[in-house]
Amino acid sequence: MKILLVTEQFCLANNGMTISSQRFARILREHGHEVRMMGYSREPADADGEYAYAMKKLTIPIFDSLITSQGMIFAKVNRKTIRDALMWADLVHILSPFALSHVTIKMSRLYGVPFTGAFHVQPENITSSIHLSRADLVNDAIYHWFHFYIYRYCRHIHCPSNFIAGELSSRGYHSQLHVISNGIDPDFVYRKSPKAKALEGKFVVLMVGRLSIEKRQDVLIKAVSRSRYADQIQLVLAGKGPRKDALLKLAEKEHLTNPIQIHFFPKNHLLELISMSDLYVHAADVEIEAMSCMEAFAGGLVPVIANSRKSATPQFALDERSLFRAGDSDDLAAKIDYWIEHEHERKIMEHRYSELGKKYALENCVRQAEEMFQQEMEEHKGKRRRFICRKKRPDQTRS
Repeated sequence: MKILLVTEQFCLANNGMTISSQRFARILREHGHEVRMMGYSREPADADGEYAYAMKKLTIPIFDSLITSQGMIFAKVNRKTIRDALMWADLVHILSPFALSHVTIKMSRLYGVPFTGAFHVQPENITSSIHLSRADLVNDAIYHWFHFYIYRYCRHIHCPSNFIAGELSSRGYHSQLHVISNGIDPDFVYRKSPKAKALEGKFVVLMVGRLSIEKRQDVLIKAVSRSRYADQIQLVLAGKGPRKDALLKLAEKEHLTNPIQIHFFPKNHLLELISMSDLYVHAADVEIEAMSCMEAFAGGLVPVIANSRKSATPQFALDERSLFRAGDSDDLAAKIDYWIEHEHERKIMEHRYSELGKKYALENCVRQAEEMFQQEMEEHKGKRRRFICRKKRPDQTRS
């Protein structure tokens, strides 16, 4: 099958949606499909690879720096490029709910090309950047706008978690919702390594994710400072984003015994870091699935997760010891202290969580997505594909 993946950006692995898209494309190719991606790319177009249909960047005045600081870039719609992509594709899979996807859907309907959708952008990810994540009316309005703009046209929608499927159902999304995890890369397996010199003798607490408001690294920093074992804890935040300076200042204000480490780690270094860490904390208030948390527990770390009503991540907690009250640094500190004091229990649970990770193997998740694609193709059978011929240039017309 020739599958076209449509997303705003695909060349920069700096957010969860892009990383998931790249892995998804790789496994689809391994399964024998031809896969091309359409969206913003700094790379030149390559008809045989990912960069087949590259768009220029769309610059949004005033808000552009805020958008890019969050790891996002919008693609500038080019209808000729979209048309070329649709002429090639057997099926289109929409990954983002913005202008490029909207125009692609309109043209797919016009030309009779089957398409499916995926819900990867939680409205609260947008509103938290302007301090409105708790404004339910605003978030509901964005859910309804996404439905009107994109998802009402999709017969099939991929939902990475039961949580987000429930959010869509409760807001009148009547498409068939397919709950399919984004999947865990097979490289994330149980592994323990000797600690690097900078981490020797310390209890390493790790959190991975974009440094933004809704991820709530601030809650974790305060929890470490309030722990009875603060002098033993080395806190590592793996990620980048607009909140880095603010988090460094907060750590200084909280007088952490061991200076906080904040860095972006490429995948191979992240694997090493997970193998040297002792505990994983996921403090985010807002998550559709939380791939970083999944990778951490698949790699053998017990997670402590914020029990937020706006997050799917609590589904991974095997018991109450892996949950804390969202936004409550004191409760998180108590859970961290418990796992420091109960090393034997932690070692047992590391293996249980690593086994849980196998349930979300990337290979299996892609197979489920392929079944959704096949269902759309079957339902689309018999509908005529039609393409509008390009107008001939004056010099091509016969005299």
